[in-house]
Amino acid sequence: MTALPPSPSASDAADMVEWRVESAPVDYPEALADMEARAAAIFAGEAKERVWLLQHPPLYTAGTSADPAELLDPRFPVHAAGRGGRYTYHGPGQRIGYLNIDLRERGRDVRNFVHHLEGWMIAALGDLGIAARRAEGRIGIWTDDAQGREAKIGALGIRVRRWITLHGFSINVDPDLSHFGGIVPCGISAYPVTSMAALGCTARMAELDAALRAHFPAFLARLGRCGAGVEQCETGR
Repeated sequence: MTALPPSPSASDAADMVEWRVESAPVDYPEALADMEARAAAIFAGEAKERVWLLQHPPLYTAGTSADPAELLDPRFPVHAAGRGGRYTYHGPGQRIGYLNIDLRERGRDVRNFVHHLEGWMIAALGDLGIAARRAEGRIGIWTDDAQGREAKIGALGIRVRRWITLHGFSINVDPDLSHFGGIVPCGISAYPVTSMAALGCTARMAELDAALRAHFPAFLARLGRCGAGVEQCETGR
């Protein structure tokens, strides 16, 4: 009997994913074209999976469910995103993470991917002293702001094409929160938006990046189909 090679560890699998961090803001159309090309190359076996961390100049993106009535003041360029969701704001001081991950060998389970993407963001924020959480019935990452109100600190929107993911997440580090006033963020008007800085967190972008990198192997290891429900993926993986 021929012995099978050992399965790669979580850290080994994470090391096989390219980790790219941009130092200058990237225009949205350029980023969209780049991630689309990367997804096609991954599907063809010509490129590695990638996590791409960047910032954008001020802009709004419209997801496939965007309601024009929720674009209150188009003070910045508005781009059709092609991802799920509604209107979002991107700009300086916000960490954007675009994920080109191949789900063909990771369970082909989009709901599971989104669930653990949320968990990855929550774990990274926890390392920086921010108690973030999911909220039942509402997409995104939530916490309590300085006034004790439930507020949104992170957003996510995913598209999957031929089982390769596109788009990803955003976390508010220290953006100009007034820029969110031009839209109804993600179609949710009843709750404010907050940031790490608004919560008194002094961590900078590089520290958030380090926390995301530290928790990335665990995020990858949890991806897969969970027949008993995504909650079962929290243990034993």
